[in-house]
Amino acid sequence: MSIFNGSRLPKDTFKIDSERMRRGWYSDAYFINTVRILEKLADEGYRFNGASDLKAIDCSHVNNGDIIVEMQFFTRRKPVSLIAGVDEALAILEECSGYYDQQGEFVNTFDQLEIEAVHDGTFAAYEGNPLEVQPVLKIRGRYRDFALLETPILGVLTDATRVATNVYNTLVAAAGKDILFFPARFAHYKLQAMHGYAYSLAVQAYNQKHDKNSRIFVSTDDQGGWWGGKGGGTIAHASIACFLGDTAETMMQFSRIMPMEVPRIVLVDYHNDCIGEVRKVMSRMFEKYLSLYREGMLEEARRYKLFGARPDTSGNMRDVSVEPIGDKRLDCGVNPRLVWQLRKAMDSAYLDWELKEADTALAKQWCSDVKIIATGGFNIQRIKQFEELGVPVDIYGVGSSLLDNSSDNNTNNDYTADIVQVSIDNHWHHIAKVGRQSSSNANLVRVR
Repeated sequence: MSIFNGSRLPKDTFKIDSERMRRGWYSDAYFINTVRILEKLADEGYRFNGASDLKAIDCSHVNNGDIIVEMQFFTRRKPVSLIAGVDEALAILEECSGYYDQQGEFVNTFDQLEIEAVHDGTFAAYEGNPLEVQPVLKIRGRYRDFALLETPILGVLTDATRVATNVYNTLVAAAGKDILFFPARFAHYKLQAMHGYAYSLAVQAYNQKHDKNSRIFVSTDDQGGWWGGKGGGTIAHASIACFLGDTAETMMQFSRIMPMEVPRIVLVDYHNDCIGEVRKVMSRMFEKYLSLYREGMLEEARRYKLFGARPDTSGNMRDVSVEPIGDKRLDCGVNPRLVWQLRKAMDSAYLDWELKEADTALAKQWCSDVKIIATGGFNIQRIKQFEELGVPVDIYGVGSSLLDNSSDNNTNNDYTADIVQVSIDNHWHHIAKVGRQSSSNANLVRVR
């Protein structure tokens, strides 16, 4: 899937609850009140009878119930956001713009709206001046036909853009190293598909902008549901428990049974001894690998090629290999000293094996190919620290911080929607709360 081919996700992707959304089930109540009032005024033939902000024109003939407006949506995250959620917002508009007639039938008026929208995966800047915004969505049409949709559209844009921008910023901090997307357990399961899509947008956008080749790794099938990805994973602490605490045997059976395309990644902190654990696993797996390799069964040998080791030491635990210095921040969790020791131990593991001289080079390469996947409380700040120190992490597994509303210096991730113009006698006039105005964005594309 490419986000840069001009296509949009089909509306069926989102499984929108159209019936309830059309009736305002997901809308803030004041929008329901507004629509009710405007519909009543339209039925009554009401004409404006107040003091207009438009001093230069006569507004006494304006039919407020059928007022035509321009509404724009923009993000307030500084300084730049990676936009996501636009395709779903457009699907909501297509399915739910309109009204119920006197017979209770829904009349869809989407074809009467004028809509401009950026593509998902587009960047938008916001420096804090509400008069200089970059709208990601503009709607022109009869306000009461889409007023109920403001709340769900804002929610869709805010949540998806927050995740996409968090992931993008994390990739920048990691200098393009792969980021495993591990936040499924920290959000409602119904959000997995949207979150996984936002993550995939961020990886693609990062690769294009920085000419990198970071890969996309999600942990559940639903996270890949919108773009055709599949969840991948390793062993869990629970699986080691099922093998009575024997991590090496766990990995041997994992390698024997799981399809070849599933990377063999061992979780090494079960006994709080990452070095001892990884050495046991590497010894068992290479022994089997070498046996098959010698027999010429190269494809079967690949089953026992260890892809990576994953330390996941709890932040309140000190691995037994880490010499204490009395500072929990430096002693506990997956810290730089542990990772350096783990790399050294893996690279030299083959020296303890009884090998024929002809097998030594193969064993050395097998060991050096094993990657380190660091997980456990990683966020942008912590990744930056590891990268600045040159800690030999190959892949970061990141969870809750990718969903965090304050992961980037307490930045405001919210979206805002404002009416900024009204149409009177087929002419557009500025009408907006103080501090807002109709703005432009070169990335806006006419949708209809």
